Amino acid sequence: MYMGHFGAMDIHAPPPVRYAPRLGLFSGTMLVVGGIIGSGIFLSPSVVAQRVGTAPLTLAAWGIGAVVAVIGGFVYGELGARRPQAGGTYVYLREAFGTLPAFLYGWALFLIMATGAIAAVAMTGASYLATLLGVAPEHARAIAIALIVILTALNVLGVRIGATTGNVLTVLKLSAIVILVVAVVVMSPSHPVPVATVAAAPLLPPPRWSATVVAMGAALVPVLFSFGGWQQTNAVAEELRDPARTLPRALLLGVLIVAATYLLVNLAYLRALGVAGLAASSAPAADTMFVYLGPAGRTLITCGIVASTVGFLGMVILMSARVYQAMAADGLFFQRMAALHPQTRTPVVALVAQGAVALVLLLTGTYGQLLDYVVFADWIFFGATAATLFVLRKRDAQQGAQGGTSSVVRAPGHPFTTLLFIAAAIYVVVGSILSNPGNAARGAGLLALGVPVYLYWNARRPATRPPATP
Repeated sequence: MYMGHFGAMDIHAPPPVRYAPRLGLFSGTMLVVGGIIGSGIFLSPSVVAQRVGTAPLTLAAWGIGAVVAVIGGFVYGELGARRPQAGGTYVYLREAFGTLPAFLYGWALFLIMATGAIAAVAMTGASYLATLLGVAPEHARAIAIALIVILTALNVLGVRIGATTGNVLTVLKLSAIVILVVAVVVMSPSHPVPVATVAAAPLLPPPRWSATVVAMGAALVPVLFSFGGWQQTNAVAEELRDPARTLPRALLLGVLIVAATYLLVNLAYLRALGVAGLAASSAPAADTMFVYLGPAGRTLITCGIVASTVGFLGMVILMSARVYQAMAADGLFFQRMAALHPQTRTPVVALVAQGAVALVLLLTGTYGQLLDYVVFADWIFFGATAATLFVLRKRDAQQGAQGGTSSVVRAPGHPFTTLLFIAAAIYVVVGSILSNPGNAARGAGLLALGVPVYLYWNARRPATRPPATP
């Protein structure tokens, strides 16, 4: 009778709360675009121009970055179709290589990569917003705190609310970029190029082909970092309608939109400022808009930068929390983070915990230094995730021979294109390590700290616990 009582309880127990598929192709595409375009396109072009020295090489660097990003979009599209589960990268690493590398990804994301990015981007957006509103710079931190709290709260209320907020901000920043490009194409300059830009020393092109290869390699580091971010959309796969089809399409459309945007923006910068002026400018978007639209142009693009940074911030908050929830559902993190709210279907505890860590990093001012330490790790996980495609293709083919199903979405050119993407990831990692070995060593130490944490959680994890399923 005692056992029967418990059997009855099991039968009538409420089903576990699952994610609700509430987002379509447009929202998925905007998640990709919003997750890539932050403040990088408004800052990195100057660094790229400095490193290569000519306009054709500057555009070539961004073109190569676009090709790598499109290949990455195809790879992640196939992975998303094969495993349309919340957690994205965490799920692929877990299923291909085991729980330790998957946990280290989630650990790095929660400890620094996502939370540090949230703090850093919030400060960037707050600084621009303070300038726009005429608020004293010392109040920027309070504005950043408010941005994190508000955007976290919106995401707690539901994925549709969080995604809609991001959609609006993404459309606004794309609109500002379109105005910039159109102004350069159809208008004549009405104001002089800023003095500091005019006074810039002429740039010298690389003297020989070997120097060109080295310079191009150095330029690709900021380019590829500016293109990073599309992978986060895979973390919300279970909240997309028909994810096996919608996610690959969203990834491809989103990456193509960003690639076109980046190339057009750099063409606009070069036409307005010249390659020497672009290399010397600390704010190329503002300087370009000033040349064609004067002070009003500066104000307009500042609004666009605010929308861009805040939109990016909201996307990072939304998507990263799904990784911690998947990790907790596997028994490898705080169990309360695994729960979804029964009404909003959002990982409330994971969102709040993420926001709390980001606020600590913001208030202590440690986010910038910590991000410098682990910035190379992002591309370690990019490359490792692309490598999972080899394992999952083979495994799914074997299961298909036994009556299972396989993905209908396949990355074109695999294995060659996938290997090219992995090579690009290795290059970025090696370049980051060589440019600052001390920071890389500290970052490796922070990642290594995750190993004993993993061993702790893994020892507490039920031996029979199944992996999370959609």
